[in-house]
Amino acid sequence: MKALLPFAPLLLAAAPQSAPTPTPLPSSIDGLPLGAIPRQDLPAKGCAAYLWTVSGTRALVAMAQADPGRLRLSIGGTMTDLDRSGQSGAGGFGFGESNDYGAAGISAKLTMKIETRESISSGAVVTEGLLQLDRAGQDTVVVPVGGLIGCAT
Repeated sequence: MKALLPFAPLLLAAAPQSAPTPTPLPSSIDGLPLGAIPRQDLPAKGCAAYLWTVSGTRALVAMAQADPGRLRLSIGGTMTDLDRSGQSGAGGFGFGESNDYGAAGISAKLTMKIETRESISSGAVVTEGLLQLDRAGQDTVVVPVGGLIGCAT
């Protein structure tokens, strides 16, 4: 046994390490039916807007993809992708100023003010935004958002 003591640090270093337990994401932010979504990768092509709540608890609440037009949200703890059904106004980076999404009794409207900055390459800043969520038989929810747009190069 004493002969193994000098090797104890090596044995401990070689022992399997348990992965840190990820912190669960909230399924509701500030009492809203919207929850946080996990980190999202940049799409292989086109641009995506990564949107955080700007009042109350700060959380990544949505990712809007330009091509194909899709909005990812967590509604009631369930990840939901809504397809874009229309857009209007000049937003830029594949987005309109106003973007409509929907699927199976859920509709969302994302309005964004997009600004380019010299310090950001292949993207822009969403300086102001509103995310409106409508579900059949439920109250309408409007959440102020802001964030960044990133584009695949």
